[in-house]
Amino acid sequence: MSSSLRARPDATEYASFYASYVDRVPAGDVVALLRADGRELISVIGGIPESRGGHRYADQKWSVRELIGHIIDTERIFSYRARRIARGDATPLPGYEQNDYVRTAGSDTRTLADLAEEVEAVRDATARLLASFPEEAWMRRGVASDREVSVRALAYITAGHARHHLAVLREQYGVAS
Repeated sequence: MSSSLRARPDATEYASFYASYVDRVPAGDVVALLRADGRELISVIGGIPESRGGHRYADQKWSVRELIGHIIDTERIFSYRARRIARGDATPLPGYEQNDYVRTAGSDTRTLADLAEEVEAVRDATARLLASFPEEAWMRRGVASDREVSVRALAYITAGHARHHLAVLREQYGVAS
């Protein structure tokens, strides 16, 4: 991947509400970073006792298992968007309501070990997908959630979203590193 593709996307490549995710990701080989961060996330999940999987840090907040399910669902959505845009599909892609997904996913009926296995599979698929894109695909832009976004930005958004929720697990749920 060329150095221009490894550079952090500029603010014209994504909606402003994604800035906090993009800002969490250092410039560099985002695919390698996704792989490394995936290993860290799986390790952190593996260190959570199953008895804490249903823990919520406040009323109306997601449980640990629901948060992990949300990371999985969102990564699948972001990588699907990246695939469509990378392939030159100009069809605008819809947004999604994260709380509806969490409510209907059934993550609280699963074990943390099962969720960790899915995180591993999804992250591997995401990294492989992104690594497969030809150089010219990284700068392609499309529309998702009524906003223009580049493939490069989606890679950074994906990484930053998971990093955000890993920080939430540590800071709000008291999960150790």
